[in-house]
Amino acid sequence: MYKNVLASIPGIEWYPIVALVLFFGFFSALLIWFVLVDKRRLEHLSIAALEDGEPVGQVSPTTSIGE
Repeated sequence: MYKNVLASIPGIEWYPIVALVLFFGFFSALLIWFVLVDKRRLEHLSIAALEDGEPVGQVSPTTSIGE
């Protein structure tokens, strides 16, 4: 029954091919970006993710002395 439903869709044979190309294209682009990206920028972004929006070494007025 399901085979007949899928067979009635025009161009259904292209769906898995397009999905496979998109899948490999996305991860290939991600791999190329990762190889070519500036390592210092990645280090800066990894440190920035842990900050609360303040420069490193500064104490905010809302931070208590014990923290």
